[in-house]
Amino acid sequence: MLGNFTYSNPTKLYFGDDSLKYLNEELPKYGKTVQLIYGGGSIKKNGIYDAVVSILKNNGKTIVEDGGVMPNPTSEKLNEGVKIARENNVDLLLAVGGGSCCDYAKAVSVSVHCEDDPWEKYFIRFEEPACKIVPVGCVLTMVGTGSEMNGGSVITNREKHLKIGHVFGENVMPKFSILNPKFTLTLPKRQMVSGIYDIFNHICEQYFSGTDDNTSDYLAEGLMRSVIHSSLIAVDNPQDYEARSNIMWCATWALNTLIARGKTTDWMVHMLGQAVGAYTDATHGMTLAAVSLPYYRHIMPCGLAKFKRFAVNVWGISAEGKTDEQTAKEGLAALENWMKKIGVSLNITELGATPEMLEGIADATFILKGGYKVLERQEVLQILKESL
Repeated sequence: MLGNFTYSNPTKLYFGDDSLKYLNEELPKYGKTVQLIYGGGSIKKNGIYDAVVSILKNNGKTIVEDGGVMPNPTSEKLNEGVKIARENNVDLLLAVGGGSCCDYAKAVSVSVHCEDDPWEKYFIRFEEPACKIVPVGCVLTMVGTGSEMNGGSVITNREKHLKIGHVFGENVMPKFSILNPKFTLTLPKRQMVSGIYDIFNHICEQYFSGTDDNTSDYLAEGLMRSVIHSSLIAVDNPQDYEARSNIMWCATWALNTLIARGKTTDWMVHMLGQAVGAYTDATHGMTLAAVSLPYYRHIMPCGLAKFKRFAVNVWGISAEGKTDEQTAKEGLAALENWMKKIGVSLNITELGATPEMLEGIADATFILKGGYKVLERQEVLQILKESL
């Protein structure tokens, strides 16, 4: 491994089908008032809401409701959450839901005691919080983002057609997260599949960079193989607890910063996908899937050795008697075949994107430098055209 790095992750995890009871161990560490953050109300239908509220009440907590967090949380919703937290002087932000709820909770946490506009401060100027941070805890009901064990927060500004992520430091990471795979079993299949591809692409974004012999890449390959194996089982039988629990655990380790150590990392699929999402409000994992293959085909010649390794070590493709390019192309073909099997979107047209949007989407795409090729704007536009 080349370079120098530090590693610390302060989030405490409780994993398993009996993990919610450990909320009782965490709540006494915080003050009386809890802002309960959740999405569209599915947790009220499947019983999770009642179970969490019961534990909060048994611990003597005052509950402040903050529901209605959308799949792509907006700057308007963020301002609403900050207002709720300030008016009630909350002591803990408890996100019960998927990655969007966790992302939103972290954005609220750094904004409550800050006078600046949070969108401008954190998502335009990318400043770090210099104020008191309200602690965050998570009860996860959908997997994919890894937000339960990292400092990332993605917020969408609908007016400006921008969807931007800010990765905060370890002081913003959730203090604890409860991961009960059973809580994910009631998800609609399309949401499950979207989360699965989000997991896989998080690993790819960190894997497709660098040329040194890096332990992080070996870890990434193992995680990818696990996701592939369990995803096919889960798609066939969404109630398979073992498969769903493995997917949940992979999601956390895919983006808790571990496999990024010693890496430059890429993240251009996310930049492209987020720009598409800003214009279409499409599900995050699906936007990633829709732009992945055109992007990887475009950069493959620049990272040929890694793409060959991806084919051999992840997909089990034999390189015997083939050129590196042939092997690498077979790896991408295997990726495409798997994507078709699990049922993700393979183009942005079905997500609502039109040719007329492409110039704006290209303008909204941030260019990053960590991968095998630094894109020019015309290349971004071409990749988007190939994604239609």
